[in-house]
Amino acid sequence: MSEELTRAEQLKKDLFAKPANAAKACTPAQIKEADYFCEGYMNFLDAAKTEREAVEEAVALARANGFIEFRKGETYRPGEKVYYNNRGKALILAVIGRRDLSQGTRITAAHIDSPRLDLKPNPLYEDNELAYFKTHYYGGIKKYQWTVTPLALHGVIVKKDGETVRVKVGEDDADPKFVITDLLPHLAASQMKATMAEGVKGENLNVLIGSRPFDDTDAAESVKLNIMRILFEKYGIREDDFLSAELEVVPAFKACDIGFDRSMIGAYGHDDRVCAYPALMALLDAETPEYTALCVLADKEEIGSVGNTGLDSNFLSYFVCDLAESFGLDGRDVLSRSRCLSADVNAAFDPIYPDVTEKRNASFVNRGCVITKYTGSRGKGGTSDASAEFMAQVRALLDGHNVVWQTGELGKVDEGGGGTVARFVAGLNVDTVDLGVPVLSMHAPFEVVSKLDVYMTYKACLAFDMN
Repeated sequence: MSEELTRAEQLKKDLFAKPANAAKACTPAQIKEADYFCEGYMNFLDAAKTEREAVEEAVALARANGFIEFRKGETYRPGEKVYYNNRGKALILAVIGRRDLSQGTRITAAHIDSPRLDLKPNPLYEDNELAYFKTHYYGGIKKYQWTVTPLALHGVIVKKDGETVRVKVGEDDADPKFVITDLLPHLAASQMKATMAEGVKGENLNVLIGSRPFDDTDAAESVKLNIMRILFEKYGIREDDFLSAELEVVPAFKACDIGFDRSMIGAYGHDDRVCAYPALMALLDAETPEYTALCVLADKEEIGSVGNTGLDSNFLSYFVCDLAESFGLDGRDVLSRSRCLSADVNAAFDPIYPDVTEKRNASFVNRGCVITKYTGSRGKGGTSDASAEFMAQVRALLDGHNVVWQTGELGKVDEGGGGTVARFVAGLNVDTVDLGVPVLSMHAPFEVVSKLDVYMTYKACLAFDMN
């Protein structure tokens, strides 16, 4: 009997899957490396709360690491580094590889937009001697989570003469903050009977921005007038200039350590800067890779990757075609031989809310980066579904470079789901699979990730870039 048990245990060891835990698999030195890497990531989060700011930070890091602006028609040698800035809201970086470009590229693609509140074109109004901004929420949010939260205002205002005015208020300790108010429990009986989706309506996500009238007068809209006076003195703008502005309301708090052990990071915008930063840093560290390596940081993923800065546009394919032309190649052939890691997050298993996930196929905090073979909703709607052949290649690559990784689905089959940029890159005839970081409280104003999972995503992207 004991021999049979020994044989059974040996078979289990040989045949059963063995989920790894990065916290247990990593040495103290590797954990220290992960913590150090995440210090840079937390700084990036605080500096890059919008897609424009993320591009600016990424370009600054790239230029500091020897990247130059891509010029169509120029020829590039192995090891040379170039970038293409698409309208200040999306970015492609490339390091030329040793192998001929005709053999394809290695692409890591992430998005740098996050759920937020955008100001409406005519946002400023006064109601009962209080001044507000009207907003339109961007991406999938739980509206109630955005009330009674300190908020900041980021973005640009472009005047009719073309002058661009940058706005960033609420981030410094000395800055004023903004807020969306909510009812006190004593008067919220009707509100609390509503569903969570209906308790706070989108049209009520109005940001409180002032209460003092201009010169203490009793004139109509004197509080609004005082706000416009302040904005004119600070930025030189008039109310009509809001029509040509992109102003985003985001949480005002900074990234911070979570837990007594400081093992996690709490912040706004992990989805998807928690993958964008590792993908970016991996490319910056990729010195003369085997194949030409690209890092794509795209906009508009949270609303379907639309527009000319989202990956449903042609800016990636145009760049590859321009690069291919420099080598006398057809861009379609280069893309068809390329491979891509769609660097995007997955929902981490939350023991407090276990019913929405199927535990055997969920991703977990501290088990490393997560490969998501397919996303989509319910019947795999809106996914690219990576091939078995490409999954095998990625498995072998990660194992060969000691990357702690796991697989996961985005919730139970009938529970919902979501999409990534994977389907748009795959639509260019590129082998593509999602790989990223498991996130707790995804799409909330304050999300949580594991530092070790972030670091393993960086290691995965670097291995992919170099091989």
